[in-house]
This record gives sequence, structure tokens and C-alpha cells, in this order.
Amino acid sequence: MSTESQEFYELYRRHVRYVLDGDVRASLADMVQENIPQVFQGVTVPRGKVDSLRIVDIRPEGDRWVGETVYDTPQGRIGLRSIWELHDGSWKAAALENFLPGEEG
Repeated sequence: MSTESQEFYELYRRHVRYVLDGDVRASLADMVQENIPQVFQGVTVPRGKVDSLRIVDIRPEGDRWVGETVYDTPQGRIGLRSIWELHDGSWKAAALENFLPGEEG
């Protein structure tokens, strides 16, 4: 695994842990600030308690990285894909999409 791959894997794992822990401030800090709030429009994201999560994929796509995680919440299961871009030398989530759990990748 390349150094870039390892660094992104660690960043993404830390990010989804913020979501699991309910640390909204930290999870938002990992996002492209000028994309908030439009990045959330039309996307279902965990709000409040998250019972568990499962990272289902982390992969490069061209000059971006994509992370896919399934979150189990009291309201149901949420498949969330985040698209990350390099901004000022740091990887930041620039877009979010939902996917049906079981249809990731």
C-alpha cells in the first residue's frame, strides 16, 4: 500500500469514527467548507445516535478518493458515499451521495 493510500485510509477511518461518536464539529472540519450546506442537500446522513458502522469500500478514482460506509442508526441503515478532493494540501470531503446498503462499489 502506498503512503498516500495509507494516509487516506487512516483519515477516512478517523472521519467515520467522528460520525459514530457524534462529533459533528470534527466531522464537518473534514469537509470542503465552501461546499457546506449544499453538500447535504438531498442526502440522508446520520443525525444523532449511530449504533454501529461498517466501512465497505475505500478507493481512488482518478485524482479523488471515495469512501463508502454503512451506518446503523435508530432510524434505519444509511449507505453514505463521500467523495474527497485535495484542497490546499489536505484531503477534504467535497460531496456526499447515498447508496443502498448491499449495492456499494
